[in-house]
Amino acid sequence: MKHTNVGWGRPFRTGVAAAALMGTLSPICAQAQDELPSAEEMWRIIQAQQKQIEMLMDRLEKTDDKVEATEQKIEETDEKVEAAGDMIEKTRTQTAANGSDGWWQRTSLGGYGEMHYNGGDADEIDFHRFVLFVDHEFNDRIRLKSEVELEHSISGDGQNGEVELEQAFLEFDVNDRNTARAGLFLVPVGILNETHEPPTFFGVERNPVEKNILPTTWWEGGVSWAARFGSGFSVDLAAHSGLDVPDTGANAFKIRSGRKKVSQAPAKDLAYTGRVKWTGVPGVELAVTGQYQGDVTQGTADVEGFLVETHANIRRGPFGLRALYARWDLNGPEPEALGRDEQYGWYVEPSYRFDVPFGEAGVFARYNEYDTAAGGGGDSKYKETSLGINYWPHPDV
Repeated sequence: MKHTNVGWGRPFRTGVAAAALMGTLSPICAQAQDELPSAEEMWRIIQAQQKQIEMLMDRLEKTDDKVEATEQKIEETDEKVEAAGDMIEKTRTQTAANGSDGWWQRTSLGGYGEMHYNGGDADEIDFHRFVLFVDHEFNDRIRLKSEVELEHSISGDGQNGEVELEQAFLEFDVNDRNTARAGLFLVPVGILNETHEPPTFFGVERNPVEKNILPTTWWEGGVSWAARFGSGFSVDLAAHSGLDVPDTGANAFKIRSGRKKVSQAPAKDLAYTGRVKWTGVPGVELAVTGQYQGDVTQGTADVEGFLVETHANIRRGPFGLRALYARWDLNGPEPEALGRDEQYGWYVEPSYRFDVPFGEAGVFARYNEYDTAAGGGGDSKYKETSLGINYWPHPDV
């Protein structure tokens, strides 16, 4: 049987589907339309949101103002801190210039003591010296240095000891290379005269050459100038009170007897001292000193005095060597008659230091020779050989 297709069959199916879809959506659209806010509600919503936006904008503005104010305060604080720092630095500079620190920050104390036991013929014990240093800095350029010494434990009438002012001078730094002094100071001569603390030399007693010929410890009152040059060279020049040696008695014209220690000492004839020193190699000191005094008797006998001293002080590692030569020439008939127109002395001292448990030890040998009446014909020469050992539990003890 033959079937006939109807031509509108496909469009018909489409139309039926569309109608079905519209039928399905219509209730949804109607429901959505019913849930949409009205124009009045939308306006109220927009106004509420606008108020919220305005509130947020206001808060944001206030926050910006606070941030700006905080930044300004931080900037002001930084300026105050910087100003305070400048003021502190300025105060420090003025303090250093004016020396207005507390005195305890600019004052230093030091000192040393030594007790000796001597056997043999002496067979005695003696607290030989107790010394106190007091130094004070007025500013970076001006300072006071002083040293007071008590010898032999006790002083006074009928006692063996005495209290002495060994140093008391003002020191001025003219610049980095030049320094001036005025007051009572140690004469720039020899190895021990300026540095004679017990830990700095070998043996119990100071060597007899520097003691009797130079004579250590030797201080005078006056002025001095120290200049430091390149390559380790330095020059010391001093004009100061001079010796006043006796011209009669057992100690006539002996140099050590001429020290007056600036105690109402006569100053008719001053002395002039000059020294050239070289320390261009670490641990090596070479020096030569000369002194002239127009009259070492201060007008009693009119005797000129000339001193020449030279020395080497070497410490290289554990090895050490000290050698010194000194000579006085006294021009006048009185010292010549006693053979004391020429007085000289010298010594040589090799040493070796080494570590030991709880410190350091050192051995030394020293040969001394001196003559306080070398101008005479007699045998007045003193010779002495010393051997010994030092022990340092600490570098300063």
